[in-house]
Amino acid sequence: MALTFAVAQLNFVVGDLMGNAQKIVAAARDAHAQGAQVLVTPELALCGYAAEDLLLRPSFIQACDDALKHIQTSLAELKGLHVVVGHPSGEGQRERSVSQTRRRNLATVLCEGRVVASYAKRQLPNYQVFDERRYFSAGTQACVFEVQGQRVGLLICEDAWFEQPAADSLKAGAEVLVVLNASPFHLGKGGEREAAMRRRCQAVGLPMVYAHLVGGQDEVIFEGRSFVMDAQGEVQGRAPGFAEDLFVAGLQAKAWQAKLAEAGDTESDLWHALVLGVRDYIGKNGFPGAILGLSGGIDSALVLAVAVDALGPERVRTVMMPSPYTAQISWVDAQDMAQRLGVKYQEISIQPMFDGFLSALEGDFKGLPADASEENIQARIRGTLLMGLSNKTGAIVLTTGNKSEMATGYCTLYGDMAGGFAVIKDVFKTMVFRLARWRNAHDPYGRGLNPIPERIITRPPSAELRPDQTDQDSLPPYEVLDDILARYMEEDESAAQIVAKGFDAQVVEQVTRLLRINEYKRRQSPVGIRVTHRSFGKDWRYPITNRYRG
Repeated sequence: MALTFAVAQLNFVVGDLMGNAQKIVAAARDAHAQGAQVLVTPELALCGYAAEDLLLRPSFIQACDDALKHIQTSLAELKGLHVVVGHPSGEGQRERSVSQTRRRNLATVLCEGRVVASYAKRQLPNYQVFDERRYFSAGTQACVFEVQGQRVGLLICEDAWFEQPAADSLKAGAEVLVVLNASPFHLGKGGEREAAMRRRCQAVGLPMVYAHLVGGQDEVIFEGRSFVMDAQGEVQGRAPGFAEDLFVAGLQAKAWQAKLAEAGDTESDLWHALVLGVRDYIGKNGFPGAILGLSGGIDSALVLAVAVDALGPERVRTVMMPSPYTAQISWVDAQDMAQRLGVKYQEISIQPMFDGFLSALEGDFKGLPADASEENIQARIRGTLLMGLSNKTGAIVLTTGNKSEMATGYCTLYGDMAGGFAVIKDVFKTMVFRLARWRNAHDPYGRGLNPIPERIITRPPSAELRPDQTDQDSLPPYEVLDDILARYMEEDESAAQIVAKGFDAQVVEQVTRLLRINEYKRRQSPVGIRVTHRSFGKDWRYPITNRYRG
């Protein structure tokens, strides 16, 4: 007998319990109208992922219970439809050290106003951005429920990466596995995820429905691309990436009938992730728009292109703030790009303010050579201007620093680091150039090809805070810098291991020293979009006071 599944690949909002419940109800009615017998929501769809310490509040858990009951009663008239809802529950172990009970991460099956089954997640991840053992107690039992004579086994996200939960479902009689997921995006994660699920299907000889979340939540992105696999682990259908979708798949004799969206490539995935991150951070937090300093350089150009793709030109404002060291071509290129994208553009010279600061500090600076002090004053004037405009208009300031700069401290506290959201905080400089080239050749959101003037991409990068300055005056070439940073910071290679692979020992010492001594800056930086498996956010927890040199 055929069995039709639908996946509610939806963009939920953390804490919007009734809003999330209404989205699930609407998806269930749509799925029922399309003949589905099972609707699957992502992991913790009801409360949003990740709700973090909201999960410790008894009132929050009670509100989640109320929202689940709302779904239960609202869908009672949909005959034969089984709705699998991801949500937290107050059931769990009481800890002696805290007043609250640790929760369960549940998948509850509702059908015609009844609770048919409930499954508690067994494997609780505590690595990278995950902190589930802080909130949840692990389940211990398999859960299988029957739909039209076929037995469906439930798993939640991490469970499917381990052998035992799926094996227990098979032993309990499962004929198909349904996996609820909130699996954060990073480059390459989609391939890793499908490879792991392929091994799981092959190990138990069962087909799988993989229901995945989509959307941005603070620094984390979920890319969707829910899929179905056959018992041999071959993907037979896949939902689109970075977009909401009611993904419908029919199963008959362990064979699937479903649409198959493309898996995507590095630059396109990264672009869509950044756009989704900006759109959801600004939209879900209620900002009317965004503002950024447009310098004529590659980083601010890339951030502007992302922001316009995410929000449209009418919600993006740019400010060019020239100093005595701003090159004429920077002025021209900034104006050119603003015109290409149709955003509001204005110029505010920082010369009078810079002169005022130097006059106020004349006595203290007298007889001392110019250095980073004067450079940082310029950056901080710009940061103050942007934050003043932000306060007055409500628009959020998007910072433009990249991962290479955040790693080495090539950025100014309360200057170019001042703002509310760091769009390319997890994008190395070498990837910034690749993305600029990709965006000029592609127009995924209909804003126009070639938004970034060619000269912005080809000219040597410079902060333009002193005469004839370039980034490479104080940093190794970005190809070398980024390679060392990736090995040391993302892959945990030691300095000695990196040198052994042919890198200059003095350069490695310079880069790792800069990374180490600038932790205090990163602690004060705005939240930014995570697109690698190790970002300067929840993935990176290093002490500021630190004498380790390995």
